[in-house]
Amino acid sequence: MKKMVFSLIAIIGLFGTSLNAQMNMENYKSVAIISVDANGIDLDNVAMANLIRFELEKAQKFEVLDKYDVESKMKERQINPNEAFGKSALIDVGKKINADYMLTGSVQKYGSKIIFILRLVDVQKGRISKSDVKEYIYDEEYLQLMARVSLASLLDLPVDEELKAKLTNVDIPVITEGQTLRLNGPRFGMQHFSGDLARRLEAPESEGGYASNAFSTVFAYQHEVQYVSSGKFQALLEIIPAINGIETKYVSPSLTLLNGFRYAGWELGFGPVFRFNRTATGYYDLEGKWQMGDVPDDLLPYGVESQLNIDKRGDLGLTTGLIVAVGKTFRSGHINFPVNIYYSQVPTFDSQVVGIMLGFNIARSRK
Repeated sequence: MKKMVFSLIAIIGLFGTSLNAQMNMENYKSVAIISVDANGIDLDNVAMANLIRFELEKAQKFEVLDKYDVESKMKERQINPNEAFGKSALIDVGKKINADYMLTGSVQKYGSKIIFILRLVDVQKGRISKSDVKEYIYDEEYLQLMARVSLASLLDLPVDEELKAKLTNVDIPVITEGQTLRLNGPRFGMQHFSGDLARRLEAPESEGGYASNAFSTVFAYQHEVQYVSSGKFQALLEIIPAINGIETKYVSPSLTLLNGFRYAGWELGFGPVFRFNRTATGYYDLEGKWQMGDVPDDLLPYGVESQLNIDKRGDLGLTTGLIVAVGKTFRSGHINFPVNIYYSQVPTFDSQVVGIMLGFNIARSRK
């Protein structure tokens, strides 16, 4: 007896579900899209209409009339889809192809943005039922997402607010998932030296020093070569020529090559740095004073060793080191502000360098 009751309940449930689904399908109003006026973009009227039709079918809000059936009926009645944009023409077409609604609109480039207009025409009532107007950033790769956001707004469907903000924020450009964040631009900062480098910078000029201090300024330019870009992640090569210590009257150029990884504005990079300095072989005497000269070790006082060090009287040479940097990019309006902190080991002089670099550039979309 219990099995019969449960079986009867199951049959009634399935029948009710099927009936509700059938009633919902019957309550669907039909809608047709014959053409969308496209200007200044790569897609033509028909292709743009097909894109919007695809997003409309995904919404499952209407019974979207099959485009081949619509085209067949329009050919039979000799209707040109590229001439039916006005309300009266659309109402007349809708009656001839038995559609409850007609969806139309226009998509056009205007300056640095794309204007997206959609209109839903009620064929039976002979009026425009709803309309939606949106301004988007100019990037044709996101036309489908724009169509999705505009349709959701037109049909009162849930919309991804973050996606909407990224696509519609025309006044303040943002970097969307498919755009490339490029931080090419000037850099400036300050660095601190330790070890023998600091000692020689602070030494008097009579000893070949620079009569300065353990700090120096940095003026540079960063150029990026991106070899991976996927969503918010980017892998890139950073080429940074710089002029260091301009305040000492004896500038020291350098070249840094960083293999960088950037994710959502955060960045990590590491690589070699090449520094051009005047260097000389010498030694520190027993009084701690630097003496320039290539003296054999057996002629030096006990405990004193000859070494290579920076000396403004020496020859211009190349030294290498390793640099590791971390940073974060901040945005204000159209401008990016990258901030980086770095650490560098200089094995030639048994020294370390710690510094901070600031920069700026204008946010640009990838074309």
